[in-house]
Amino acid sequence: MLRTAICGAGHWGTRLIESVQGKSGKVRFTQAVTRDPAGKRALAERFGLALTSDYAAVLADASIDAVVLATPHSQHAAEIAAAAKAGKHVFVEKPFTLTRKDAEAAIAACKAAGVTLAVGFNRRYAPAYADMVRRIAAGQIGKVRHIEGQFSGPASYQTEPGNWRSNQTESPGGAMTARGVHVVDSMVHIAGPVETVFAFSEKQQHTIDVDDTTACLFRFAGGVTGTLGTLHAASAFYRIHVFGAQGALEMRGETELLVSDLKGNVERVTFPAIDKERAELEAFADAVAAGTGFVIAPTEIVNTVAVTEAVVASARSGKAVAIG
Repeated sequence: MLRTAICGAGHWGTRLIESVQGKSGKVRFTQAVTRDPAGKRALAERFGLALTSDYAAVLADASIDAVVLATPHSQHAAEIAAAAKAGKHVFVEKPFTLTRKDAEAAIAACKAAGVTLAVGFNRRYAPAYADMVRRIAAGQIGKVRHIEGQFSGPASYQTEPGNWRSNQTESPGGAMTARGVHVVDSMVHIAGPVETVFAFSEKQQHTIDVDDTTACLFRFAGGVTGTLGTLHAASAFYRIHVFGAQGALEMRGETELLVSDLKGNVERVTFPAIDKERAELEAFADAVAAGTGFVIAPTEIVNTVAVTEAVVASARSGKAVAIG
């Protein structure tokens, strides 16, 4: 059993706890680090957690094997480095870090310490995505040529001006850190690293200091092209469409996959829903048990961070940005 502390006991931290607590034989949360321990007593009682505001004390606690970071984005780099130095395995919510430089340093720290690192790209565990990747690897649609992605939602309509997410520092590129980064991760997983980005990112509706409309064009190192739309003030929608030389695969949501051939035949495949958060946390625990250093390849983690940086730079400059 992986004995774990959650750092950041807000909405998403709570979701991660409830996905495994009392349900998993592989991972259990025993402590929660929060800025307001008194305000989280109900959470502690519900899940049997010890509360603290002292991250350093948790890192010094021999009873803790790993930390799960569900903290503000700008804190991730320092928190990962501190956990690695303390010999704790690390699961960090996306975005991994906000800059490529920080991503590379955090990964280097985990390598040097010999700890396992995982990033919370839960949609890698969506049943439709898993089947899409399997079919691509089997050559069902031939050589991949182009990928289209869309991930949008209305959540930021409820984001208050004082919320930590409601500024360009914590939420660069509009919905990129909240939603778009999931699609980028999938694209990089399928097509390899992105090498060129051209993007628009604008604030058309928001009163908070966050863009609400972001559109991107990608070119991957292997020659595949891609497009991504991610809106922070729109109806909920999630789609990944991969075009190959012999057909196409379109993932609509997490449990539906459309399989198309060159003759226009379309097969609709549906899957039962799963708990993606439990799946990703148990995969992290399995990696720790196996002594695996990285659940996701470090090159993919870094490239995904670099893409978000490039989206912001391109939107500001009006020019394409190359990722070295």
